[in-house]
Amino acid sequence: MRIGLFVTCLTDTLFPGTGRAAVEVLERLGHQVEFPVAQACCGQMHFNTGYRREVVPMARGFAAAFGGYEAVVTPSASCASMVREYYPLLAAEAGDAGLARAVAEVVPRTHELSVFLAGVLGVTDVGAYFPHRVTYHPSCHSLRMLRVGDAPLRLLRAVRGIDLADLPDAEACCGFGGTFAVKNPDVSAAICADKVAAVRRSGAEVLCAADNSCLMHIGGALSRQRSGVAVMHLAEILARTEAAR
Repeated sequence: MRIGLFVTCLTDTLFPGTGRAAVEVLERLGHQVEFPVAQACCGQMHFNTGYRREVVPMARGFAAAFGGYEAVVTPSASCASMVREYYPLLAAEAGDAGLARAVAEVVPRTHELSVFLAGVLGVTDVGAYFPHRVTYHPSCHSLRMLRVGDAPLRLLRAVRGIDLADLPDAEACCGFGGTFAVKNPDVSAAICADKVAAVRRSGAEVLCAADNSCLMHIGGALSRQRSGVAVMHLAEILARTEAAR
């Protein structure tokens, strides 16, 4: 299958290893992965801050950049939900029939990585090996918008050598919420403190999630506490193999 990788702004600028890991996993499964250079921001930050009209050109650019692929895969539930849930709404609000057609064509083929692997491809064992104690944080967008269900956990359970620990109050928000953390820093930090305490109670060596935004937020707090707990995107764990030891 010819796949377009939608790497997202945060991954591209701060966590490029996640993008490389996603490509490695998809290519291991026999797919052709390409990175369309015309891709840009999905516009979620603008949309959430009220700049809805300014997002319309971004939606148009996304549809143009990824229009020719059999599937569009992103290592971000947050950005996938922006495309799948809000692009059709934006096209309707803009009264742009051409954009509406382009969005209707590309949206159903746009998938968060774990959903693409476990749901679209029906694959959970990707040949990964990761002999560490790991706990998984389900991000709000993955739970409440994309409804990925247990796809990430099924992928993690199939990783050889892994010791998967339950995360207390797993479905609680980490407190990041994009611009929420900027506008409400004290509340955001308090929510994050609860999440960090839960992570430490799990006894995990590694905290895993399908969104680098959550991992950045929680990871910063874990680092400031000198907890010794690392954070890794799901793609990075799935990319590890026994041969890489």
